[in-house]
Amino acid sequence: MAWSQDEERMLAQIERHLVDDDPRLVARLESFNERARRSEARAVGPAGVRRMPRRSTVIIAVSWLVIATLIATLLIMVLRQEAAGLALAASL
Repeated sequence: MAWSQDEERMLAQIERHLVDDDPRLVARLESFNERARRSEARAVGPAGVRRMPRRSTVIIAVSWLVIATLIATLLIMVLRQEAAGLALAASL
């Protein structure tokens, strides 16, 4: 949706007042916007194609998956051991 001329004029006036009142804030916002643009440019390759995740991201995800699998396996083993112990105690 396009801005009306009055809205554009008011925004320009607000921007001028901000620049005059707090130039440090303006510099910080411009720096943030530049970093955000660079980050978006790295995330999206040519023709808008998303890049593959970084190798470190894949390694971390696989590590978490392995850890979760090991914990689940250990829990299953412990529960089976307790069930076997209870069955043995009940048969005596």
